[in-house]
This record gives sequence, structure tokens and C-alpha cells, in this order.
Amino acid sequence: MKAHKQFRAGLPSSFGDADAADKPLSSGDKAADKVTTAALADQIATFQNTFYAEHQRKLLVVLQGMDTSGKDGTVTGVFGRIDPLGIRSVAFKAPTQVEKDHDFLWRIHQQVPGQGEIVIFNRSHYEDVLIARVHDWIDDKECARRLAHIRDFERMLAETGTVLLKFFLHISKDEQRARLIERRDDPLKHWKFDPQDLLERKSWAEYQRVYRHAIDATDADHAPWFVIPSDSKTHRNLAIASVVLETMQGMKLAYPDGHPEYLKLKID
Repeated sequence: MKAHKQFRAGLPSSFGDADAADKPLSSGDKAADKVTTAALADQIATFQNTFYAEHQRKLLVVLQGMDTSGKDGTVTGVFGRIDPLGIRSVAFKAPTQVEKDHDFLWRIHQQVPGQGEIVIFNRSHYEDVLIARVHDWIDDKECARRLAHIRDFERMLAETGTVLLKFFLHISKDEQRARLIERRDDPLKHWKFDPQDLLERKSWAEYQRVYRHAIDATDADHAPWFVIPSDSKTHRNLAIASVVLETMQGMKLAYPDGHPEYLKLKID
């Protein structure tokens, strides 16, 4: 499994700004890489049809990354060809008051995939040990408790039939700056621009630290983290599509057995 080995997070995790520009799967031709990604996305969609027909598998894809790292673009570029009946994308925002009244995993558990379903988390339960720690809304002890709860939660999901893939979309600070400028300067992209992102950017180094800590604390064979170089949007999609397809191929998916008696039915 080439892509699995190339992007699987190491322990301890080590990634810097220079790593964000890596393109190990690239052919060197951007247009060709887009064609390859589209072909992979088509294969993922085909596998998902089998996945849905079996109605016994569950796949959870977690997308995490700094602002502008390409979570929305990944959903479209890698999973956009799948029949909507078998896939859901959940974008987690700041918790509501009702959600705050419960434990931090309460709202997450309600959105995990059911049988035959793929669910993509655009941000996730990890926000509760990332932004919450950067802004000191929780201390180190509470962060450690939450990381332990996440490990237990993900182990429970895996033991009850959910395949987990967690992707950290790793961009450099310079690339984020370029993308923020592009959004600022294009009125058609103002809906994507949030001035709060500029404030979060000031905590760049701290975010990198807490990401490494969270990845190291929760990476496991049943819930693996993949660090995806994401300065190139084209390569980001190629890398993630490769990992997802390899995972689905390894699941040995097959359509359910047919019903021979159906062949005898007369349809007027």
C-alpha cells in the first residue's frame, strides 16, 4: 500500500513548512495528475456502490487542517462522484448551547456512519483538543482527559465495524497567506473569508504544536493519521484519493449473493 506508507504519521510526528510542498505521488504534470485523481475518484465511487449494496460496512473520514488547507476542496475533488445516497459530509461549527450542555463527544457520536454509509467530517472532535487548547479554554489535564476519551471513542467505533481514516491537511504558513489574500481580493470568494482566520493565524506555531501532540496521542492502526502535504491542491486530492482507494480495495468488497429465484419471475 504505497500511499498508506508514504503519508502515515510517524511517532512522534514531524512535519514542517517545507514538508507541506512535497509531492511524492506527482507525475510532474499537473493536468495529468488531475486526470489520475479523477480516475481514482471514479473507482472510489464504484467501490462505494458495492459498499452501499453490502450494507455492512461503515467508513469515517476525518479532515483536519488549518484554515484554507482545503477541506471543502477535498470533499468535492475526492468524494464528489459518489452517489449522494451513500455518503454524508458533516461540517462541525462552534458548538451550540445544547451541545455545550453535553460532553464534547455527544454531538460527534450522532453523526458517525451507519451501515453502508461513508461519512466525512469537515473538522471534527479534534477541534476540542486543538482550538480549545490554543486559546486555553482547557488546560493540559483536561486536554489529556479528552485525548484519552477520543482514543476510547475511536477504538469503540473500530470494534463495532467502522473503518477510520484521519487526514491532516498540512499547508505552510506562506501558502495560507497566499490563499487568504486570494480570498480577500476576490469578491466572489468573500463568502469564504473570515477575519477571524487572521487572528487564528497569529497562533500558527502553537497550532502546529497542538496538532503534533494530538496526532501522536491518537494515531493507531485502527484509527490512523495521514499527514498530507497540501500546498498543492492537485497533489492533496491525489494523495487522499490514493489512500481512500487503497483502503476500500483492502476491504475486499463484494456485492451480496444473488437470488436465483428472481430469474424465474415473470415481469409483464
